[in-house]
Amino acid sequence: MFLTLGGRALDSRLPRPFLGDSMADGIITTIGYDLSKFPTISTTRVDPRAKVFEIAVRAKRLDEVVRRFVVRHPDAVVLELGAGLDGRFFRVEPPPGVSWYDVDFPPVIALRSQLLPKTANLCSIGADLVEPNWLDELPTDRPTVIVADGLGAFITNHDFMVLVNRLISHFPSGELAFNGYTTYAIWLLKHSRAMAAIADDVVNSGFNDPRQPERWVDGLELVEEMFLTRAPEVAELPRTWRRASRLAARSRAVSRMIGTVVLRYRF
Repeated sequence: MFLTLGGRALDSRLPRPFLGDSMADGIITTIGYDLSKFPTISTTRVDPRAKVFEIAVRAKRLDEVVRRFVVRHPDAVVLELGAGLDGRFFRVEPPPGVSWYDVDFPPVIALRSQLLPKTANLCSIGADLVEPNWLDELPTDRPTVIVADGLGAFITNHDFMVLVNRLISHFPSGELAFNGYTTYAIWLLKHSRAMAAIADDVVNSGFNDPRQPERWVDGLELVEEMFLTRAPEVAELPRTWRRASRLAARSRAVSRMIGTVVLRYRF
């Protein structure tokens, strides 16, 4: 939660932010959280743009998925899984007919209620995602877009599969979007010294084939695989990082291995 929040906050301080989430910076400043726990974003040895690129641009891609969906369906339901302290609602600014639900553990939701603004069509649900009953509060008759930013590494493959099946059964139609983790990406999260603060909580084994969730869940169809190595924002990176990204972008396999991938499915 604080790693991604910190990345968005640091991005907002750039002269030309990728995402521009000033609310994240305000929350970090209010809390006074020590970002030195996360060397990947706190180090002074890496260009500030490169440090926040993955976090900020994947959030931007997910924002775009939600924004396009609610334009097509102004009466939609938006469901954010593992919302943390993300203010995606305020970045997307959905139409008034949209019902938005942020779900996370009760202590996180309590913290959200203290730090984020309150608005009429935004509801927060304090629950463990692997428990079934929290879904009872949500409508069953409206198109729904479901997003999860960074959640995948912290829920087992089995629990993720059960959760997605439950969600697809609950809603009549919609989209599911999240950032995928390959087996190599999971290995790095668990063994990199820079990620030591979260390593013990990484429980997912990752998957390398973006069509694997289609085999887990009947009715789920992959419609888009967004490689951050191919993102237009790569042009804003320092020269060395820009060249490395463009080299990796030539290969889907390499892009999946070394960069963030945002996956979008239809159901």
